[in-house]
Amino acid sequence: MNESTIGRNYAEALLTLAKKSGDVEQWGALLDAIAAAMRDDKTLRSFIESPKLAASHKIAVLQNALVERVPRLFLRYIETVVQKRRQMLIPAIATEYQALIDESENRLHANVTVARETTEPEKDALARQLSRMLGKRVVPHITQNPAILGGLIVRVGDTVMDGSVRKRLSVLKQRMLASQRS
Repeated sequence: MNESTIGRNYAEALLTLAKKSGDVEQWGALLDAIAAAMRDDKTLRSFIESPKLAASHKIAVLQNALVERVPRLFLRYIETVVQKRRQMLIPAIATEYQALIDESENRLHANVTVARETTEPEKDALARQLSRMLGKRVVPHITQNPAILGGLIVRVGDTVMDGSVRKRLSVLKQRMLASQRS
Protein backbone atom coordinates (compact mmCIF):
# COMPACT_ATOMS: atom_id res chain seq x y z
CA MET A 1 0.00 0.00 0.00
CA ASN A 2 1.22 3.48 -0.75
CA GLU A 3 1.40 6.44 1.64
CA SER A 4 -1.76 8.08 0.40
CA THR A 5 -3.85 4.90 0.76
CA ILE A 6 -2.60 4.27 4.29
CA GLY A 7 -3.01 7.97 5.10
CA ARG A 8 -6.58 7.83 3.80
CA ASN A 9 -7.40 4.85 6.05
CA TYR A 10 -6.03 6.64 9.12
CA ALA A 11 -7.79 9.86 8.09
CA GLU A 12 -11.12 8.01 7.82
CA ALA A 13 -10.63 6.63 11.33
CA LEU A 14 -9.84 10.11 12.65
CA LEU A 15 -12.88 11.59 10.89
CA THR A 16 -15.10 8.99 12.56
CA LEU A 17 -13.68 9.94 15.97
CA ALA A 18 -13.95 13.65 15.22
CA LYS A 19 -17.60 13.31 14.23
CA LYS A 20 -18.29 11.55 17.54
CA SER A 21 -16.67 14.45 19.39
CA GLY A 22 -18.58 16.96 17.28
CA ASP A 23 -15.64 19.11 16.21
CA VAL A 24 -14.42 17.93 12.82
CA GLU A 25 -12.81 21.24 11.80
CA GLN A 26 -10.90 21.69 15.08
CA TRP A 27 -9.45 18.19 14.84
CA GLY A 28 -8.34 18.95 11.30
CA ALA A 29 -6.63 22.12 12.49
CA LEU A 30 -4.87 20.19 15.28
CA LEU A 31 -3.65 17.53 12.86
CA ASP A 32 -2.53 20.21 10.38
CA ALA A 33 -0.56 21.93 13.17
CA ILE A 34 1.24 18.70 14.05
CA ALA A 35 1.95 17.98 10.38
CA ALA A 36 3.27 21.52 9.86
CA ALA A 37 5.49 21.22 12.93
CA MET A 38 6.88 17.96 11.55
CA ARG A 39 7.62 19.60 8.20
CA ASP A 40 9.11 22.77 9.66
CA ASP A 41 11.03 21.55 12.72
CA LYS A 42 13.92 19.23 11.88
CA THR A 43 14.46 18.31 15.52
CA LEU A 44 10.84 17.23 15.95
CA ARG A 45 10.91 15.35 12.66
CA SER A 46 14.12 13.53 13.64
CA PHE A 47 12.62 12.64 17.02
CA ILE A 48 9.34 11.40 15.56
CA GLU A 49 10.93 9.44 12.71
CA SER A 50 13.85 7.93 14.66
CA PRO A 51 13.72 4.12 14.60
CA LYS A 52 16.15 4.05 17.55
CA LEU A 53 13.62 5.51 19.98
CA ALA A 54 10.94 3.27 21.42
CA ALA A 55 7.34 4.10 20.58
CA SER A 56 6.59 4.29 24.33
CA HIS A 57 9.21 7.05 24.75
CA LYS A 58 7.76 9.02 21.82
CA ILE A 59 4.25 8.61 23.21
CA ALA A 60 5.34 9.84 26.65
CA VAL A 61 6.94 12.96 25.16
CA LEU A 62 3.89 13.64 22.96
CA GLN A 63 1.57 13.18 25.95
CA ASN A 64 3.54 15.73 27.97
CA ALA A 65 3.49 18.19 25.07
CA LEU A 66 -0.15 17.77 24.04
CA VAL A 67 -2.16 16.62 27.07
CA GLU A 68 -3.37 20.13 28.02
CA ARG A 69 -3.79 21.31 24.42
CA VAL A 70 -5.82 18.66 22.61
CA PRO A 71 -8.92 16.57 23.33
CA ARG A 72 -8.17 13.27 25.07
CA LEU A 73 -9.58 11.18 22.22
CA PHE A 74 -7.42 13.04 19.69
CA LEU A 75 -4.34 12.37 21.83
CA ARG A 76 -5.25 8.68 22.00
CA TYR A 77 -5.48 8.65 18.21
CA ILE A 78 -1.98 10.20 17.86
CA GLU A 79 -0.66 7.66 20.38
CA THR A 80 -2.10 4.84 18.27
CA VAL A 81 -0.49 6.23 15.11
CA VAL A 82 2.88 6.28 16.89
CA GLN A 83 2.34 2.84 18.40
CA LYS A 84 1.63 1.41 14.93
CA ARG A 85 4.83 3.10 13.68
CA ARG A 86 2.91 5.27 11.20
CA GLN A 87 3.96 8.64 12.65
CA MET A 88 5.91 9.51 9.49
CA LEU A 89 2.56 9.53 7.69
CA ILE A 90 1.02 12.29 9.82
CA PRO A 91 1.43 14.91 7.02
CA ALA A 92 -0.22 12.50 4.53
CA ILE A 93 -2.97 11.74 7.04
CA ALA A 94 -3.57 15.48 7.49
CA THR A 95 -3.86 15.98 3.72
CA GLU A 96 -6.27 13.07 3.35
CA TYR A 97 -8.29 14.24 6.36
CA GLN A 98 -8.81 17.67 4.80
CA ALA A 99 -9.82 15.98 1.51
CA LEU A 100 -12.39 13.88 3.38
CA ILE A 101 -13.81 16.97 5.09
CA ASP A 102 -14.02 18.74 1.72
CA GLU A 103 -15.87 15.76 0.23
CA SER A 104 -18.33 15.56 3.11
CA GLU A 105 -18.92 19.34 3.01
CA ASN A 106 -19.27 19.35 -0.81
CA ARG A 107 -16.42 21.86 -0.91
CA LEU A 108 -13.69 22.61 -3.48
CA HIS A 109 -10.54 24.69 -3.18
CA ALA A 110 -9.67 26.94 -6.09
CA ASN A 111 -6.36 28.71 -6.66
CA VAL A 112 -7.24 32.08 -8.16
CA THR A 113 -4.66 34.43 -9.64
CA VAL A 114 -5.65 38.07 -10.03
CA ALA A 115 -3.79 41.12 -11.35
CA ARG A 116 -4.56 43.42 -8.43
CA GLU A 117 -5.53 43.17 -4.80
CA THR A 118 -9.17 42.19 -4.25
CA THR A 119 -11.57 43.47 -1.63
CA GLU A 120 -13.64 41.24 0.63
CA PRO A 121 -16.88 41.86 -1.33
CA GLU A 122 -15.02 40.91 -4.55
CA LYS A 123 -13.71 37.72 -2.91
CA ASP A 124 -17.20 36.83 -1.73
CA ALA A 125 -18.68 37.49 -5.18
CA LEU A 126 -15.94 35.38 -6.77
CA ALA A 127 -16.63 32.51 -4.35
CA ARG A 128 -20.38 32.70 -5.10
CA GLN A 129 -19.81 32.79 -8.88
CA LEU A 130 -17.38 29.85 -8.80
CA SER A 131 -19.72 27.91 -6.51
CA ARG A 132 -22.59 28.45 -8.94
CA MET A 133 -20.42 27.41 -11.93
CA LEU A 134 -18.96 24.31 -10.32
CA GLY A 135 -21.98 23.15 -8.32
CA LYS A 136 -20.03 22.95 -5.05
CA ARG A 137 -19.07 25.40 -2.34
CA VAL A 138 -15.78 26.90 -3.52
CA VAL A 139 -13.09 28.26 -1.21
CA PRO A 140 -10.89 30.61 -3.26
CA HIS A 141 -7.19 30.92 -2.42
CA ILE A 142 -6.24 34.21 -4.05
CA THR A 143 -2.75 35.21 -5.18
CA GLN A 144 -1.75 38.40 -6.91
CA ASN A 145 0.28 38.52 -10.15
CA PRO A 146 0.32 41.83 -12.05
CA ALA A 147 1.82 40.05 -15.09
CA ILE A 148 -1.63 38.74 -16.08
CA LEU A 149 -2.65 42.41 -16.65
CA GLY A 150 -6.30 41.87 -15.68
CA GLY A 151 -8.99 39.24 -15.37
CA LEU A 152 -8.19 36.08 -13.47
CA ILE A 153 -6.88 32.52 -13.73
CA VAL A 154 -8.70 29.80 -11.79
CA ARG A 155 -7.19 26.39 -11.04
CA VAL A 156 -9.39 23.68 -9.55
CA GLY A 157 -7.56 20.36 -9.43
CA ASP A 158 -6.26 19.73 -12.95
CA THR A 159 -8.64 22.21 -14.58
CA VAL A 160 -7.38 25.68 -15.50
CA MET A 161 -9.73 28.47 -16.58
CA ASP A 162 -7.65 31.32 -17.96
CA GLY A 163 -9.64 34.53 -18.27
CA SER A 164 -6.64 36.80 -18.01
CA VAL A 165 -6.15 39.82 -20.24
CA ARG A 166 -2.69 38.48 -21.10
CA LYS A 167 -4.25 35.26 -22.46
CA ARG A 168 -6.90 37.18 -24.41
CA LEU A 169 -4.24 39.41 -25.98
CA SER A 170 -2.20 36.34 -26.89
CA VAL A 171 -5.21 34.71 -28.59
CA LEU A 172 -5.99 37.95 -30.43
CA LYS A 173 -2.38 38.18 -31.60
CA GLN A 174 -2.49 34.60 -32.91
CA ARG A 175 -5.72 35.31 -34.80
CA MET A 176 -4.30 38.46 -36.33
CA LEU A 177 -1.11 36.67 -37.40
CA ALA A 178 -3.13 33.81 -38.87
CA SER A 179 -5.37 36.19 -40.86
CA GLN A 180 -2.29 37.97 -42.28
CA ARG A 181 -0.91 34.67 -43.55
CA SER A 182 -4.13 33.85 -45.35
